[in-house]
Amino acid sequence: MKFDWKDSIYSDGSKHYVTNPTPELGEKVTIRLRILKNAPVEDVILRGKINGQAHFFAMTEEKKTEQFVYYKYQLEINQPLFHYHFIITTDDETYYYNQFEISNYPPVEDYDFRIVADYQPPEWVKSTVFYQIFPDRFYNANPDNDVQDNQYTFNGYSTIAKDWNEEPGEYEEAHCLDFFGGDLEGIKEKIPYLKELGVNALYLNPIFTAATHHKYDCLDYFAVDPHFGGDGALIDLNQELHSNNMKVMLDVSVNHTGIAHKWFNKEANFFAEDVGAYNNPEAKEREYYYFDEEGNYHGWEGVETLPTLNYESEALRDAIYRDDDSVLKYWLQDPFNIDAWRLDVADVMARMDDKQMHHQVWPEIRENIREENSEAYILGEHWRDDQEFLRGDEWDSSMNYFGFGRPVRQFVGEIDHMLERRLEQFDFSSQKRKASELAEQFKQKIARLPHQIAYVQFNLLDSHDISRLHNNPQVSWQDYRGAVIMMFTFPGTPNIYYGDEVEIEGHRESVEGCRYPMEWEQEEQNQDYYQLYKKLSHLKQEKESLQTGGFKILYDNDYVIAYARFTADEIYLTVVSQEKSRSQVAIPIGTLGVFEEAEVSEVFGQQPPLEIEAGIMNLELEAKDAFLFKIINKTKEVGG
Repeated sequence: MKFDWKDSIYSDGSKHYVTNPTPELGEKVTIRLRILKNAPVEDVILRGKINGQAHFFAMTEEKKTEQFVYYKYQLEINQPLFHYHFIITTDDETYYYNQFEISNYPPVEDYDFRIVADYQPPEWVKSTVFYQIFPDRFYNANPDNDVQDNQYTFNGYSTIAKDWNEEPGEYEEAHCLDFFGGDLEGIKEKIPYLKELGVNALYLNPIFTAATHHKYDCLDYFAVDPHFGGDGALIDLNQELHSNNMKVMLDVSVNHTGIAHKWFNKEANFFAEDVGAYNNPEAKEREYYYFDEEGNYHGWEGVETLPTLNYESEALRDAIYRDDDSVLKYWLQDPFNIDAWRLDVADVMARMDDKQMHHQVWPEIRENIREENSEAYILGEHWRDDQEFLRGDEWDSSMNYFGFGRPVRQFVGEIDHMLERRLEQFDFSSQKRKASELAEQFKQKIARLPHQIAYVQFNLLDSHDISRLHNNPQVSWQDYRGAVIMMFTFPGTPNIYYGDEVEIEGHRESVEGCRYPMEWEQEEQNQDYYQLYKKLSHLKQEKESLQTGGFKILYDNDYVIAYARFTADEIYLTVVSQEKSRSQVAIPIGTLGVFEEAEVSEVFGQQPPLEIEAGIMNLELEAKDAFLFKIINKTKEVGG
């Protein structure tokens, strides 16, 4: 078997192929492309679009190595968005290369390479492993601040204090008012555990004062819940995290508040009756919400306890993000100094029928956040195609369910979550996705994004909003292991949902099934899971190949996928099988310049039968095998 030389054509928007991946407007950059040496190439042309007109630039040879020829062209980034693709000619054909594919016909521009001028991604994210914590369920270091039985009522129901070893109550039983006592002091106490695991950033589900355990129905944006330890506990936690070179991301919904929020105050449970919009039509906050002439209000998704915020109000915009003491600026400032925001239901925010304000509001939010912290990470919740928000002037990333989590979970045999969640009345099959379909799903998102943005995407398998993959009885350890390896080797940053690293218990029947208290008894923790996560977490922090390295899918036949992350000298090759029996695969690693002399080892010490011949890795896989190969392929420049 021989590989096709055209598959060796490669470029991306990283520092390895663009001299400055984040240029300012007016800056000159050199763009590079590489092709295997001895390929039958006549000319290499950079095709860009300037002021609406196509321009063609002849690229010249920059250097040769033992494996590749590198071509270059220098140009000025003279417009906010510059997009381009490459044209490669031979004696008998002309090829077009963009971020999605190589073709012999002019491609649509949707998949062009893109450089966004004056966009600064949070570079720290590329070497980060996030760990998501649902605070009430992580660790209780201070029982004195625990919520007690019947301590207060909300929406007609009373609080319930739970023992750490109990199961969470279903909504019909507990109404999100069952509490286990986790707090910020507990998170601080477990920083050594997190560092040993290989975590260097925390994502905390909402911590602001609220009646429920999930706290997405906030009642005060400017106070940390006293049952989590209050503002002082957050200050102490963040100082300790930063002293350990760790970052912190807070979660907030500014699409809606809770009915108990002091701006709304429907039942006057926590504030005087004349406070807020519901009982006082003259309150300044009245314009923050959607009220009709009869005093009825709009609840997000029809949920009466979550009144929707109205971004037609300039005063609301000031309060949320424009004023110096606004919600989104306040927590970025001293003494809290958070590093990132995760914005709940961000895809629907500032949208109400004929008033579609989202593309006015989000650029303003970005500008104001970045004024406080130029490296702050802005993460929006979105479950579907999110490209409209990922153009450099709004979010840095979405919760990457669409581009990673959902397709991978389908690859290991689950029904797509959005079908299960939104269309429960229909019967959908759970047919596994083939490797070629997974590859297409990977590429359909990543190939439409500027590289600067694609490489800070927030990749996850599990979260507080979706059942844990390992709690599915149809998903085996081998299935799960392959999915986790992909999460750590895919472009972007991986997110560990608390407890996944020890195979925490749970169920799939409701959202409460993925919110069990953390398992701290070591004899109950699955060490195979822990060692898998620990190895991959440290690898992600240490290896440039897994941070800024190239990404190329090499093999996607039947139910086996293989892709590489690579720099010039070091390659990490992920191979995951979902075949039910033994299989033989032939992976064309010669397209990466890898031939017989390369040093190949398997990260987890496995020794599968393999051989490399003429640039083809012939590999024998058992059913459900998953490997991560490290390939050292030293290159040196040659003349002529």
